[in-house]
Amino acid sequence: MKGGNYEFLTSAPVPRVIGTMSVSTIISMLVVTLYNMADTFFVGQIDTQSTAAVGVVFPLMFIIQSVAFFFGHGSGNYISRQLGARQPRHAEVMASTGFFCSLFTGVAIMLLGLALREPLAVLLGATPTVLGPTLDYMTIVLLGTPFTTAQLTLNGQMRFQGNAALAMLGVAVGAVMNIALDPILIFGFGMGIEGAAWATVAGQVASFVLLLALTRYRQSIRISWRNFTPRRDLAAEIVAGGTPSLMRQMLGSVATIMLNVAAARYGDEAIAAMSIVNRIAMFVMSTVIGLGQGYQPMCGFCYGAGIYRRVRQGLWFCTMVGTIFLSVCAVAGFAFSHDVIAAFRDDPAVIDIGSDALRWQVAVLPLGALSMFSNMMMQTIGMTWRANVLAACRRGIFFIPLIVLLPRCFGLTGVEACQAVADVLTFAATLPILRSALRELR
Repeated sequence: MKGGNYEFLTSAPVPRVIGTMSVSTIISMLVVTLYNMADTFFVGQIDTQSTAAVGVVFPLMFIIQSVAFFFGHGSGNYISRQLGARQPRHAEVMASTGFFCSLFTGVAIMLLGLALREPLAVLLGATPTVLGPTLDYMTIVLLGTPFTTAQLTLNGQMRFQGNAALAMLGVAVGAVMNIALDPILIFGFGMGIEGAAWATVAGQVASFVLLLALTRYRQSIRISWRNFTPRRDLAAEIVAGGTPSLMRQMLGSVATIMLNVAAARYGDEAIAAMSIVNRIAMFVMSTVIGLGQGYQPMCGFCYGAGIYRRVRQGLWFCTMVGTIFLSVCAVAGFAFSHDVIAAFRDDPAVIDIGSDALRWQVAVLPLGALSMFSNMMMQTIGMTWRANVLAACRRGIFFIPLIVLLPRCFGLTGVEACQAVADVLTFAATLPILRSALRELR
């Protein structure tokens, strides 16, 4: 590891560092989200059942991604702190260990998922009318699991090393391939929903191959089987640094499954509508997450180097920029909710349900910036219990009880409003936890 990244991340003006790093990470996050949105958009041109099927499989894809983020963020947080402390050998061992653990876990998930396809589809919320297309789509997606976990882990490790541009390039190639292949396979070859799944897998394989090759480029840490060291202390570091990401994603999967089950009581149109709203919200929040990911390398390097003032400065800068961006998105989303949903599915029932749900969601968007960046800071610097609590709030501690209670009290409106109410409660919970963390950081 050359000195350029260290000097830049620990010495350059905070807005310049985060601005430079976040350009690539925002693009990477938008590209990852486009993986999911591309399938929803093109499958939406087939029929409502296919759109609902993609929504049903979405939690499984979330679970797969959560494994990748667990290993990528868990190893990446450690890597950035070790590079900040001028210990590159420790970082090299962790990079290979995290990568191979992620790859092997992906293989295990693939085999288990294929063996339990039909009961898994029902558990995810598939109704009898969407079970067939759900199985078609899910089976192919499972085949790409090892490539998904490995390439997203590599992406995270590169970001935490300060090589955000290389990470962006690796993911962008796969996303472009996915988007280009979707219409060709779905409509050109008449493969329908299976074509969307194969396009996704092809993109994941392309990203995996390129990112693995880029680990041998310039300042990147090389992946080597000789450095694979499954020691207990390294496992503890991955667990400490990766658990908040795992919890956030896994609870997101559980929440989406419960949302699908709650929406299923109101028909396939409700499942399709809530699936579309989830993708739109994820696309907007991916920009904010990308901004935070641009902050994390600086946060880890500066914490490892003992420069705590810059850790705090970066948090407040990101919160300011993120809140302004989300406020603009909230106004636009509220004003054009009908048109946004119609772009994905031209079904009056889907549009009516989706536009109402989108208005609820965007109304509280500006509150999400502080909660998100506080969680990312605490995860990066090793405040594990605080990071885990905040990670569990939005889609777990608050959302899961609410998705059970609100629909019973308010029917379909309770389904539509559930995430917005959970976001407000998460913001309220963030304030005292962040205050105690900043007091300790001083």
